[in-house]
Amino acid sequence: MKIIVTGGAGFIGSAVCRLLVGGPIGETTGDDAHSVVNVDALTYAANLASVEPVAGNPRYRFVEANICDRARMDALLAAEQPDAVMHLAAESHVDRSITGSDAFIQTNVVGSFTLLEAARRYWAELPPARKSAFRFLHVSTDEVYGSLGATGAFREDTPYDPSSPYSASKAASDHLAMAWHRTYGLPALISNCSNNYGPYHFPEKLIPLMILNGLEGKPLPVYGNGSNVRDWLYVEDHARALVTILERGRPGETYNVGGRAERANLDVVHRICDVLDQMRPRAGKPSRRELITYVTDRPGHDQRYAIDSSKIERELGWRAGVGFDEGIERTVAWYLDNPGWWQPLRQTVYSGERLGLVKK
Repeated sequence: MKIIVTGGAGFIGSAVCRLLVGGPIGETTGDDAHSVVNVDALTYAANLASVEPVAGNPRYRFVEANICDRARMDALLAAEQPDAVMHLAAESHVDRSITGSDAFIQTNVVGSFTLLEAARRYWAELPPARKSAFRFLHVSTDEVYGSLGATGAFREDTPYDPSSPYSASKAASDHLAMAWHRTYGLPALISNCSNNYGPYHFPEKLIPLMILNGLEGKPLPVYGNGSNVRDWLYVEDHARALVTILERGRPGETYNVGGRAERANLDVVHRICDVLDQMRPRAGKPSRRELITYVTDRPGHDQRYAIDSSKIERELGWRAGVGFDEGIERTVAWYLDNPGWWQPLRQTVYSGERLGLVKK
């Protein structure tokens, strides 16, 4: 199968590319491997170093392009003749959406609309057999559902109730994808995932930020009192889920993907501190837990997310394979072993002070 992956130089997209082509995840190799065209605009969070493991593979190709460019998307689909599109390109950082929502509307709403229209035009002209087999997978987030109380979990039929400009933009794009299926028959599917973590994660997000700040002895900023709860999903498990949905999911359906690993943010930071202290002890200094600094809570901060993954587990046979404790250990070890990947981002792209996340 030939697949266009949008946003393939990002965190989740690069994991998908590595899996599809047959990179270090290693679960899709040989005759089962797919060919991939990675389409990415290379905005600030994209990093081609994340796909270096597969960059030399003849089944992989990179194209720098913006999904908002309709002419470019039309030409790309016509030239590549894909069997599927996996749409992961998105602006995804809630803090950035609060201070600069325009990019989120442009990429997540206008870009998704543009890509859907290009895919619809391409799909409509395919021969019958290829038209029937074509798939468009729209990758989204559990944040579209809003906030949960102390109990319960998001299901595929949970009403949308987004709280941030980011989640509102993703909710809009989800509705577009489903409308394009219902109105035009485009064989679209939607996935909504819980918080991802793992290798190659841009260091403005919670887990890599805590790892790298802890490694460097900088403050570990925690919003509010750290009681906000998230369900954590190891990124390679998520990549497996997305390929499973693409290959076996039913068009017109939504699939929730979660790790069944709920943790309060403060507990996550404590676990990272403990693993760092074990793997890279600070001579003569106490636990890195002393670096935790509580900062003003973010506006509209959802209290709790939790995903009910029963549908994808029951219907498609997928289940998260990496537990949270194991995943954190793997993640910390990866950052310790790969300073060449994250140090340039810390030095030239990412500034915690500029984002207001790290106090001087």
